[in-house]
Amino acid sequence: MAASPSTARAINDRLALRLLQDEGPLTAAQLKTLTGLSRPTVADLVDRLSGSGLVHVVGEAGAERRGPNAKLYGLVADRAHLAALDVRTRSVAVTVTDLLGTPLAEATAPVGEDAGTGPAVEKAVALLERTAKEAGVERLHSVAVGAPGLIDPETGELRDTTGLPAWHRRLVAVLQERLPAQVLVENETNLAAVAELSEGAAVGREDFVLLWLGLGIGAAVVLGGRLRRGASGGAGEIGFLPVPGTSGLPSATGCDGGFHELVSTVAVEALAAAHGLDPARALTSGHGPFLDALARRLAVGAAAVAAVLDPGCVVLAGETGHQGGPELAARVEAELAALSPLRTEVRATTLGDAAVLRGALLRARDAAQDALFP
Repeated sequence: MAASPSTARAINDRLALRLLQDEGPLTAAQLKTLTGLSRPTVADLVDRLSGSGLVHVVGEAGAERRGPNAKLYGLVADRAHLAALDVRTRSVAVTVTDLLGTPLAEATAPVGEDAGTGPAVEKAVALLERTAKEAGVERLHSVAVGAPGLIDPETGELRDTTGLPAWHRRLVAVLQERLPAQVLVENETNLAAVAELSEGAAVGREDFVLLWLGLGIGAAVVLGGRLRRGASGGAGEIGFLPVPGTSGLPSATGCDGGFHELVSTVAVEALAAAHGLDPARALTSGHGPFLDALARRLAVGAAAVAAVLDPGCVVLAGETGHQGGPELAARVEAELAALSPLRTEVRATTLGDAAVLRGALLRARDAAQDALFP
């Protein structure tokens, strides 16, 4: 059934806006070529989007053309402002950007383990407010928060998870109460995967699994180009995966005995010490026996992932993945090839510590554009 004229206009407008987001400023002729729409249809949509305050003339592109200069149209970057927060166990990082995702101000602050829930929340909120003020932003449109823990698929809220600071969950509620903005929260590992898919190690991949390797262990599953959260939001809780070589089995209340016991930061530091290495420098030392031993451990979990999902690619992220880099990834790939008949490429993160914040920013940008674009 053919779309109604109003529906067709909305589809064309959104297509043009996405092109302007992805490609940057374009002329009407370039929009015509990229969309396949007729010249009159493009002229109408440019007038319509300009009138709505979403698009404006940003310059001219005539240096390589004959005849009159062509107007360059671009998104109105200050139509809305965004914020992204990376909330860790002991710190919070903030970036404030325009609608295009151009950073306007950034800041990071530690949050002590001994800080109570109230003071910790106030410190995080104050950091966001100061950063927005520094950026010259009076009102935020969309705010995305990346945090460890499970996200309830029905409510979109951060669930109360044992072992995580209580202020994480309270922070989201306070932001929703105080800000005249839409506030979104997502698991940090999922956001890292979103960023790697868009602009990092997984660009061009439809299917991959990201392993988050740090104080906590998790995974993000991307299949068919889409993030998969699972029935309860717990897809990727690989720290609880029962594996050989641990002290026992994990339980519903603790991942000791699971994959976490083999490859968490604490486990990696202990492995480094057992090889006579400084734990702070072991991953970048190039010490073959240590990296081989760690690669064997990582391959055990990666093999389980490959056997169930066959993603074709595993990205090593988090502190261990970032510091281990391509050298560790290559060793894990070789160990994995010996454990699994399924060919699986292993890549190191290319975004490193910035992955979660970048993913949160992409989440905020998409939410704002979904709300603003017709």
